[in-house]
Amino acid sequence: MQRLTRNLKLHKHSYILMAPYFLLFFLFTILPVLISIVVSFTYFNMLEFPRWVGWQNYARLFLEDDVFLIALKNTMLFAAVTGPISYVACFIFAWLINEFNSKLRAFLTLIFFAPSISGNIFFIWLIIFSGDSYGYANGFLMKIGIIYEPIQWLQDPTYILAIIMLVQLWLSLGTSFLAFIAGLQNVDRTMYEAGAIDGIRNRWQELWFLTLPAMRPQLMFGAVIQITMTFAVADVSMALAGFPSVQYAGHTIVTHLIDYGTIRFEMGYASAIATILFIIMMTTNLIIQKLLRKVGE
Repeated sequence: MQRLTRNLKLHKHSYILMAPYFLLFFLFTILPVLISIVVSFTYFNMLEFPRWVGWQNYARLFLEDDVFLIALKNTMLFAAVTGPISYVACFIFAWLINEFNSKLRAFLTLIFFAPSISGNIFFIWLIIFSGDSYGYANGFLMKIGIIYEPIQWLQDPTYILAIIMLVQLWLSLGTSFLAFIAGLQNVDRTMYEAGAIDGIRNRWQELWFLTLPAMRPQLMFGAVIQITMTFAVADVSMALAGFPSVQYAGHTIVTHLIDYGTIRFEMGYASAIATILFIIMMTTNLIIQKLLRKVGE
């Protein structure tokens, strides 16, 4: 306690300057999370005062709600596939683009970044995977003789989740991609000269022992963004597969949350869903932090 008091007195000007941010962060981030956790233990329909029900919402989630279990499985599978692939792809493309001159680098950055800032441009995939013969996928496969009648891509549970993953990967070169490019631009070039003297012999050794350790803040930021994107997927699923999707093949935790939070207005149950998602994301974040500390070792 004395040490804390001494630090507060020593750095009081810094804390005063950071106070407005801390206040806003508490009001709009920490406080809503805490309120959501408390509400998750109640029955709250937006009309009546919340009624305490204890662990009933969580028991209902895992023991009675089969659709939530489907959403949980889809979300975990989606995150396990698209998360690592999109994260690695963001870094590899940033690493390759960083080698070009500034004008070409800016142009290529715009090309790769464009899909993530183009709003509902992913609707073009509705044309590609249209269920009739005019859809590009069906038309191409019928032309080369692989299929003889159109496939209902977005109505067949066999294909729905895979297509959503494909579209999400196409959209994934976003903020993390820009953060990696910025991090690569800020790496001190003199480190490579010192590394060559110390025994670094190829580009892979440079990448592992010099570049990645120097980019730990950007790598962590990119990981947080990718975790958020992969676990919070909803818009792409709803736009492509409908809401709800056929046999809930494209259902995710967030679409389940939207169902109970904005349609049924069961806010206690929706808060329980949000709390489970929060725990999953925080756990994943902690695991990623431990893995990133091993970079360069």
